[in-house]
Amino acid sequence: MSDTSQERQTLSFDSDAGSKRSKFIAGGIALLIALWMGSGYIILSEETEEAAPAPIAPEAVTVAVRGSQADSVTQVFVAEGQALPDRDTMVRAEAGGEIAEVLVDKGDAVEAGALIARLSTTARDSDLARAREELSRAQREYDNAQALLDRGVSTVDRVSQARATLAAAQASVTAAEEALNNTEIRAPFPGRLEMLDISAGEFVSTGEEIARLVDNTPLTIQVQVPQQSLKDIKEGQTAEVVFITGTEAQGEVQFVSSSASAETRTFTAEVRVENADGAIPAGISARVRIPTGETRAHFVSPAILSLDTNGTLGVKTVNDEDKVVFNKIAIVRAQTDGIWIAGLPDEAQIITIGQGFVNDGETVNPQPETGGDNEGEAQPTAGVPEIDELGDQPSGDGQITGSAEAAQPEQVE
Repeated sequence: MSDTSQERQTLSFDSDAGSKRSKFIAGGIALLIALWMGSGYIILSEETEEAAPAPIAPEAVTVAVRGSQADSVTQVFVAEGQALPDRDTMVRAEAGGEIAEVLVDKGDAVEAGALIARLSTTARDSDLARAREELSRAQREYDNAQALLDRGVSTVDRVSQARATLAAAQASVTAAEEALNNTEIRAPFPGRLEMLDISAGEFVSTGEEIARLVDNTPLTIQVQVPQQSLKDIKEGQTAEVVFITGTEAQGEVQFVSSSASAETRTFTAEVRVENADGAIPAGISARVRIPTGETRAHFVSPAILSLDTNGTLGVKTVNDEDKVVFNKIAIVRAQTDGIWIAGLPDEAQIITIGQGFVNDGETVNPQPETGGDNEGEAQPTAGVPEIDELGDQPSGDGQITGSAEAAQPEQVE
């Protein structure tokens, strides 16, 4: 090869107008992408802020309600007591001696003054005869002394001495006659001999108990009245008495104590029950019911009762603004198919289902209850016996309960 052909040539490139155009296009595309991304972030943020949902208010709880109308209920004081006889005493021998004769038997009904037994009178007859002779002699001495005084032969002192002797003789006769009368043991009042512990030939001492005499016509029912019920019990009130034997009787409050027992802080009340034929025995238990007034009450199921935060027993109702109202209540009377309560308005919308899920002042969606098996539905049944909270307690402490006119049915303050 020649030197000429091997000589290097310098390469050069001419400017291409198309290459600059592509740079501008790429830069523009990059700028557009940047602008698009920036505008999209801003728009998305604005849309996100505008689309944020407002807080949703909770829906009102739906509860079942039942309309209730108050009825007139008679309040009654109920207490357990014991039937006590009108009079009950031990008959005692007023003199000592041998029983000569017993004229009655245990269990006999006797009249006042009836002869129960007689003591031997031999010694007392002798004492009476001697006393009468002494009286006769003293009488003659006094008469003689007075006659002599009248004639001026005797003195006033002798007459006074004779008068004193006469008085002593009269007192001896009276004592002898009384001793003789004391040999007869008589009934102090009409009644029944519940105990007769003597027989002929026995020796009794003065003051020894020989018989027990009981008069249960009438009977006295003694009950204890709590302090809070004392204002409701007055003398003269009528009372219904049901004895444990099932016998029923009408009575009247005869006595209300004005002093409380130091141990129980209760007051004694006595109800008198006529028992003319003596058919009701003394000593048996009895339940006393004394009407004390009237109140208005609703008949409900115990299932609707609830407690507030303080533990107060009450019933929840719904007012005209569909708000829950907690009503403090008092149980007037309980029976097997429901309870009577006081403390509600005469007309009330009682929450029967859902009361455990709502609170006082809360707005609810009340709906009338349907069906016959709802937990809050209760209807008074005539003739259903009341459930007395006293049970068979013998203590006698009483409480105010009630009876409804509709069902022949305490007032807790």
